[in-house]
Amino acid sequence: MQFYNSMGPNPQVVRMFMAERDIEIPTVEVDLQGGENRREPYKQINPAGQMPALELDDGSVITEVTVICEFLDETTHGHSLFGDTAKERAQVRRWTRWCDLNIVEPMINGFRYAEGLPLFEPRIRVIPEAADGLKAVAQDNIAFLDKQLEGKEYIVGNQFSFADLFAYCFLAFGSMIGQPPNPECKNIAAFMERIGARESAKA
Repeated sequence: MQFYNSMGPNPQVVRMFMAERDIEIPTVEVDLQGGENRREPYKQINPAGQMPALELDDGSVITEVTVICEFLDETTHGHSLFGDTAKERAQVRRWTRWCDLNIVEPMINGFRYAEGLPLFEPRIRVIPEAADGLKAVAQDNIAFLDKQLEGKEYIVGNQFSFADLFAYCFLAFGSMIGQPPNPECKNIAAFMERIGARESAKA
């Protein structure tokens, strides 16, 4: 297998997952800032030009960070970060999906349409007038997640899961791009400190 890696929160999710599970895969670095992901030969790997990607030994390719991590979770030995029962897996997937749609998508597009505009305007359709609203939506949903974390260490159940890892990577990225959680979100702040102290967070 080969893992196509770059800067950005999406590859970080997979790197942190692999660190948690002690998985080592040969890595190919792709220059995201230089646009290497948007041209050949990388587009032979992922025609959508998105990062990261996992190329299997038979030449097939898996993209989308949650799917990559689920595949690795199912095909390697070790404690599952998606849950050991159907109920646990459903809850981890539920909250990962919720974070993706309600926090990550508006946060990332808010960045692409504003601060990231010079980089993304030549590459994708951008909607600058939507940026402020998207950022506000992300903050509203971060506040919602803060309430769900009341009295809890983790998003799902009593142990660390992929949902925590996924949320952590993107909330940390949000702080880097001018969209930190509202300081009033004390549960989120404690969550970020707790997950950020894990050795895998350095990945």
